[in-house]
Amino acid sequence: MKILGVKIKLKTVMVYITIIAITVLMLLPFAWMLSASLKLNRDVFAFPIVWIPPHPRWQNYIDIWTKIPLALFVYNTSKLTIIVTILQLLTSSFAAYAFAKLHFPYKNLLFLGYIATIAMPWQVYMVPQFLLMREFGLNNTHLALICLQAFNAFGVFLMRQFYMSIPDELCEAARIDGMNEYQIWAKIMLPLSKPALSTLTIFTFVNTWNDFLGPMIYLTRTELKTIQIGLRMFISQYSAEYGLIMAASVVAIIPVLVVFLALQRFFVEGVANSGLKG
Repeated sequence: MKILGVKIKLKTVMVYITIIAITVLMLLPFAWMLSASLKLNRDVFAFPIVWIPPHPRWQNYIDIWTKIPLALFVYNTSKLTIIVTILQLLTSSFAAYAFAKLHFPYKNLLFLGYIATIAMPWQVYMVPQFLLMREFGLNNTHLALICLQAFNAFGVFLMRQFYMSIPDELCEAARIDGMNEYQIWAKIMLPLSKPALSTLTIFTFVNTWNDFLGPMIYLTRTELKTIQIGLRMFISQYSAEYGLIMAASVVAIIPVLVVFLALQRFFVEGVANSGLKG
């Protein structure tokens, strides 16, 4: 028994050591980014790496706001991210309710056809999309990005999987009480789906905030650009200001970190209940 207990404890210790090692490995790039943001440009790639600069250059965090209109870029990115996230939560949950709880002809076929679009990379159809937005006169506007990202097949799949776990009897009882489908969706399904909504919020917020290719294609005017495009302004024809790039990257990652930490409790529960676990 003692030998068995020792083996179990040793196995547990090895698991924890492995988890800690993987965590440290994953955090190393962020630690290097934070360290590089406090260095002069010539010291960023110095070897061996000096993780804690002897003379931190806090001036980098001041210069990033004056060298480029970073505040404007943060505002543009925040506006796009918030609007797209809200729209995706509404459209995905609404469509998922129909696919999960309503009965209409060819429901499963339509759902499979819609979900099949996940398998098609955006790069395949981004040129036709661009031509379409240009014909609509939406080129070089935030509205183009909002319209293209307001609907998401993955969000519908995620929400439908969660709604499928809610008993149909609950909806039937609400219909008997005189509630219509809109009321059932708003007053019953949405309050019960906080974990799934939180999970979708994290995915959508992170993807929209970090989107580079979309704004790169559709936005050319400086006053419309997002923070990911703005970071390129620290790169000139002959050199790159890596210290400023890292400082701006630290600022750019803060909203994502805040959203994830605020919703992480619901995130784990939402992934488990939505059937996305491995």
